[in-house]
Amino acid sequence: MDIGNTGSASAPQAALRNIFALPVIVASLGYFVDIYDLVLFSIVRIPSLKSLGLQGQELLDKGVFILNMQMAGMLLGGILWGVLGDKKGRLKILFGSIFLYSLANAANGLVTTIGQYAALRFIAGIGLAGELGAGVTLVAEILPKESRGYGTMMVASVGVTGAILANYIAEHFDWRVAYYIGGGLGMLLLALRVSVYESGMFTQIAGKDISKGDFFSLFTRRERFARYLKSILIGVPIWFVVGILVTFSPEFARALHITSPVSAGKAVMFCYLGLVFGDFSSGLLSNYLRSRRKVVFLFIILICLSVGAYFALEGASAPVFYAVCGALGFAGGYWAIFITIAAEQFGTNIRATVATTVPNFVRGMVVPITSLFQVAKGHLGILPGGALVGALCIFLALYALYRLEETFTKDLDYIEI
Repeated sequence: MDIGNTGSASAPQAALRNIFALPVIVASLGYFVDIYDLVLFSIVRIPSLKSLGLQGQELLDKGVFILNMQMAGMLLGGILWGVLGDKKGRLKILFGSIFLYSLANAANGLVTTIGQYAALRFIAGIGLAGELGAGVTLVAEILPKESRGYGTMMVASVGVTGAILANYIAEHFDWRVAYYIGGGLGMLLLALRVSVYESGMFTQIAGKDISKGDFFSLFTRRERFARYLKSILIGVPIWFVVGILVTFSPEFARALHITSPVSAGKAVMFCYLGLVFGDFSSGLLSNYLRSRRKVVFLFIILICLSVGAYFALEGASAPVFYAVCGALGFAGGYWAIFITIAAEQFGTNIRATVATTVPNFVRGMVVPITSLFQVAKGHLGILPGGALVGALCIFLALYALYRLEETFTKDLDYIEI
């Protein structure tokens, strides 16, 4: 079933009714819990690792290791859930992924060793990989093209507020309790699966002899692979901001001689608060300009300016530092548009595979980005090394965007041959 018949309602009324449809609400709340669990390690990294006996440089080094394990899980999970989403349906993957990461996050509250911590973050990463892509694919396919940008805007804007809740919980409860709460929220969300219906576009091809979810087909044609790679690269600056500048904000703050200690949890909260407004603004602007590419270009330029401001904070106060983290988040608020572009680039028989793997490959890019950052930091220092890695990410994104097709008015009811 698709939501396409708006009757005599005006365009604004129809759009409003569409974005508050139950599948959009469930996808939004699913992403809310997804983001809560995704950023929780970044928020509780220092207290959780200290409680396990780590100190000093180990807090950074083991933190990078565990974060990379989570992101490696997301890389694997992105492929797994994406393929299953095209073969078995969007809804099954949406709820299967929520179930897995909820169990893993609840178990994270029981860890006593770094090995256990890393293994469970890897499993949680696999689960976290499926929710966003399945949700965006479902929303993009059930809404008419005039409203799908609003729908994915709703998913992203509601979803990223999960980081704000994660910071609040981490500040008021022990880090183990914060993980238990994340697991419980996911289980509660599963109750909402009642009455949520599958995408009509998927249902139409489900019983047909059509190749569905063929991940390797993305690499068999040069033009298709180029579309896929460019869809990934335009999102890389967002996760440079989140995975490097915000996650390791206490270390950057010390190097910048910020006048008082900086909390990673507060930096994450301000960043994601900015993301809420950024995703909302980019969604509205995209529909106003009737263009995805123009909006992404504008926000990448905003990232460039915000990153420059971040590295110019020498001797600033902590409130000013947090304000710049908020500006970084706002500039990275094209996440919903970025996922929508990926979904719109490919046919129904491979759309879930793309929409699920692309954001998780971007998230997984934290692994090479952090590795490159570690090397650059060792040779140049934390500030020049971070700036160099950021400049590379921004350059690759701008180049990919320049070569990417505009998809705002594209009809999605087709298959990839």
